[in-house]
Amino acid sequence: MNRKLASIIACSVLTFSMVTGCSSTGKEGDSSKKEDVTLTFMTNKVGKPSDALKEVCEDFTNETGIKVEFSAPGSNYEELMKTKMAANDLPDLWTTHGWSVARYSEYLRPLNDQPWFKDVSQSIKPVITGNNDEIYALPVNMDIAGILYNVEVLEKSGVNVDDIKTWGDFEKALDKIKAAGFTPIHIGGKDSWTIGQFFDWVAPSFYVTNENKNYRKELKDGSFDWKLWSEVAGLFEKWNNAGYFNVDSLTSDYNTAAKLLGEGKVAFEFYGNNTMNDALSYNKDAKLGFMPIPAKDESDEPTLIAGEDIAIGVNKNSKNEEAALKLLNYFAKPEVLSKLSTISAMPSGINGIESDTGMANEYYDKYKDVKTMPYFDRAYLPNGMWDDMCIGGASILSKEKDAVQKSVDQMRQSYNDKINQ
Repeated sequence: MNRKLASIIACSVLTFSMVTGCSSTGKEGDSSKKEDVTLTFMTNKVGKPSDALKEVCEDFTNETGIKVEFSAPGSNYEELMKTKMAANDLPDLWTTHGWSVARYSEYLRPLNDQPWFKDVSQSIKPVITGNNDEIYALPVNMDIAGILYNVEVLEKSGVNVDDIKTWGDFEKALDKIKAAGFTPIHIGGKDSWTIGQFFDWVAPSFYVTNENKNYRKELKDGSFDWKLWSEVAGLFEKWNNAGYFNVDSLTSDYNTAAKLLGEGKVAFEFYGNNTMNDALSYNKDAKLGFMPIPAKDESDEPTLIAGEDIAIGVNKNSKNEEAALKLLNYFAKPEVLSKLSTISAMPSGINGIESDTGMANEYYDKYKDVKTMPYFDRAYLPNGMWDDMCIGGASILSKEKDAVQKSVDQMRQSYNDKINQ
């Protein structure tokens, strides 16, 4: 009997061990599966923002055991991502550098169901929202931009930015600044992107910001009449002929622009607010600000440009979606958002997050209710047309014959070629 009982007990113990062993193995298996997951994360950011993103990924790994393969290829990022899109070999997460909707939305998982969605700032929400009211990226911070200016230059010239509502008002200010002996606007045309920046800043006021009369639909569906481009190109020519730009606009560069803004020799520049920090590196005592971009005329109102800076999306076909969302929401922790926004000196795209934006902070607060519009080229031009704005603008700066018409023709041809690809 004892032998039989012992046999029964032994079998019971063995059976229990097998059951609990399987259960334990299952739990360990789940845990090890999580630890064995390696997420791929790619970013276009370089320097301190890239270092900070990498550090957050390392902290995430330390807390969760989920590894992150971090990559920041720098200037090769955009072409590398295009190759990966073509090969359907995208990372689990990546920064969308202004293109979460126009370029990447078909590859990204909608994020409206995430806990931070309800807190997305209204300043950035329209920029990152697609046709079905879906957003595709966590806006860690946001690039809110207007026209930069040197406060003391404007004071010495008798110009009050609060009086500038239209381009007509702006021209009156430029005349005062020029008469006071300062350069009204600096363009660093040796770095050709600075020319394109002018058109990206000014074109919306002619074609998209006016709620009653705009060409948003036409620009997107291919029916835009490119004769209208002569308006913004013509303004650029008018200002060039009037001497509002620096005389070396084709040979000066961006670094010189930042230096002269900081030194108080230039009034206005059409760059993002990160240029403030660059200008302060030349003169830590400089007083700088930014203002909304004027309207075309009195039928509209000034606006600001809003764009993605650090915005992170999740591959909708990721085999590690659960882990990828866990990392995304780790980035959405208030202390992480605050850290990344402060490093970039930009406000967070999530409400309630503190960020040290330095000298720009008072202007973010001052203009918090001003309507924002997306970067013109990202929202309304086919990919690759930035160069066309730069080339056309350079032709105007060099005062080539029929430069405005050539700019119109180039934009039309390039647009038609690219939109039909």
